[in-house]
Amino acid sequence: MTGWADHLLATFLGTLRDVAPIAAILVGFQVGVLRRKVPHLRKVLIGSFYVVLGLALFLFGLEQALFPLGEMMAQSLTDPAFVAGGKPVASLVWHDYYWTYIFAFAIGFATTIAEPSLIAVALKAKEVSAGGITAWGLRIAVAIGVALSLSVGTFRIVTGTPLYLYMIVGYLIVVVQTIFAPRMIVPLAYDSGGVTTSTVTVPLVAALGLGLASTVPGRSPLLDGFGLIALASLFPMITVMGYAQISAWRAGRVRGAKDAAAEGGPP
Repeated sequence: MTGWADHLLATFLGTLRDVAPIAAILVGFQVGVLRRKVPHLRKVLIGSFYVVLGLALFLFGLEQALFPLGEMMAQSLTDPAFVAGGKPVASLVWHDYYWTYIFAFAIGFATTIAEPSLIAVALKAKEVSAGGITAWGLRIAVAIGVALSLSVGTFRIVTGTPLYLYMIVGYLIVVVQTIFAPRMIVPLAYDSGGVTTSTVTVPLVAALGLGLASTVPGRSPLLDGFGLIALASLFPMITVMGYAQISAWRAGRVRGAKDAAAEGGPP
């Protein structure tokens, strides 16, 4: 118990040290540049303490639970004894790891839906678009993108194919979609790729990649274990613009049907 308490205290102090420069910049500009007192100083100090404490508890929880859990699940699902299912281990091929792909898809979808930064962006997008973009629609589109990216990323680790091939093809698709997608959705789609790589998603994705690369025969944790986060920031751009393109196509069909009915109807 003492070891946990010491570790938690060290994490809290480390978080306080990391947050201190941000606080110094904000206070410096507020007092030195704007020359104004910090409004509601007591509330700000209490809120800042809660922020630091929350970050410390979150980081402590990641290290104690999510990182080990992600690595354990990845190692269990890629254990040759489990994957082989009675077959010779030497005869394993990429499709024998189907449970790994399913797990990667499921964990990618679930962690993205719970991503706080994505929730904040989705709510703001709904607000500024006056309901034209739904918060749940955007969150699901991004979550599907991350889920697909992790499935493709685990396939890359299992097969040992180079990461740059996936990135080149992915960004070519993004460029083509950018030309044809509705203009209002393009900046949001690009931002959606960034907000997925945040507090909840990144630790589990990193643990999954390292766990896979440590267990799959012939893979290096350093060379093959990383790269999932890059894919996780790429695929949501594709799915969000695809979601907007499908929505625009469906809206166009509805408008076309209404126009056709109006032209064929009674005067």
